[in-house]
Amino acid sequence: MARSLQRRKTASGGGGFMTTIGLQARLAQTTTFSPRLQQAVRLLQMSTLDYAQALQEAALSNPFLDVEPPEAGEEPGAAAMAAEAQAQAAGEAELEWAHGLDRMASNEPAATQRLSHDDSFDMLQQAPVRTSLRAHLHTQLGVLRLAAEERFLAEAVIEALDDDGYLRLSLDEIAAALAQDCGDCGDELRTALCRVQSFDPPGVAARSVAECLSLQLRSLPDANLRALAQRVVGEHLELLATRKLQRLADQAGASEADTQRAVDCILKLDPRPGARYSDTEARAITPDVVVRKVRGIWKTALNGGALPRVRVHQSYADLFEQHRQSGDTAMKACLDQARWTVQNATQRVSTILDIANAIVARQKLFLEYGHLAMKPLGLREVAEEVGVHPSTVSRAVHHKYLATPHGVFELHHFFSRGMVHVGGGASAPVALQALIRELIEAERPGAPWSDADLARELARQGFRIARRTVTKYRQGLNIDPVERRRAP
Repeated sequence: MARSLQRRKTASGGGGFMTTIGLQARLAQTTTFSPRLQQAVRLLQMSTLDYAQALQEAALSNPFLDVEPPEAGEEPGAAAMAAEAQAQAAGEAELEWAHGLDRMASNEPAATQRLSHDDSFDMLQQAPVRTSLRAHLHTQLGVLRLAAEERFLAEAVIEALDDDGYLRLSLDEIAAALAQDCGDCGDELRTALCRVQSFDPPGVAARSVAECLSLQLRSLPDANLRALAQRVVGEHLELLATRKLQRLADQAGASEADTQRAVDCILKLDPRPGARYSDTEARAITPDVVVRKVRGIWKTALNGGALPRVRVHQSYADLFEQHRQSGDTAMKACLDQARWTVQNATQRVSTILDIANAIVARQKLFLEYGHLAMKPLGLREVAEEVGVHPSTVSRAVHHKYLATPHGVFELHHFFSRGMVHVGGGASAPVALQALIRELIEAERPGAPWSDADLARELARQGFRIARRTVTKYRQGLNIDPVERRRAP
């Protein structure tokens, strides 16, 4: 029941209006989520890392909640190998520590005993430190004897580079940004750019791919070959991408043999010279569920090494119940919250495992034969099997991973709409992508499949698929078009 204020206007004797205020009661039915249900939904849609962090933060603010980190000994499958590698690395570190102590006890030179100038010795000093591109360039700039203004402009160029080592801003834009500090510095800025382009790695501070490759070609000892290669990257870069050697040789005005040598030199260059200094590293994915074949039957199991243990601190709860008073409402709320968290965590694990079991039961052919045997699968089908709403399945499959014999995949990877073929069955788009990959890998180098040819071949095999769909699948596989796959 809700109450609302209603403002009414009634006619007065003078032809005007008089405003009155009244109360009116009405019934309304709305849907609200309890705090416990909100927490359950929030925990379910979290990734494993976010889930573990959320439990740790909850334990810090709730004395009745006890969270234990996962034990490495419980990690099955691929996670067990990672734990073994980590233990091996730890053993090697301990061995290196022992060698370091032996060197300290020996009479080796001080340079081999420690890297610092004090009397302490820290093995962490021997750990390699990843250097960023900008730090690497600033180090080279620091050894040059330059005036203050020249150094300032070179530093501005370095700071304007992106992670790939390219200068995406124009010199006019950099000069405009530095106008207050150095006034009109267009010529000096071009000199600073040339200075930075001479640094390591070769090709850094280029403003285009052609310029990047041309800078790297400066180190070629053969002057004729260097001139031909620079002419190719400067004037015929798009033609180079098509791998049409004869046409490229005609356009460059050189023999086919010399053009082939120039192309070979260009293909060895690095179009992203700054990527090697990037801070982004590949991170291993820890699966939430592992599936393996046991006595001919596919079994799923939770990866205990990826999930923290959460429980109610029973001794604290019993002590509170024994000495509980009427005014301890805050502590009672903490105890209830701890119990909710444990129940919601248990429900999260159970839901993920049930969904994984339903997926494995319907994708057995994928586990046996790979992506070619992937079947279409819908959220509603799994939801009916598990007994939950499709939205619950949608929340549970995102950022949760399943370790299979063919790799680690997100649970959402196994859901897709089916594409009906002539035989009456249906195939998942992933299966069609795998079939396209097999056709391209088996093609002849001199006569590669075009997207239209692939569409006709798939139609001959019973799959009616449009050419643009083939193009989309091929691009999703990161496969070059037919022009670039054709051998010169």
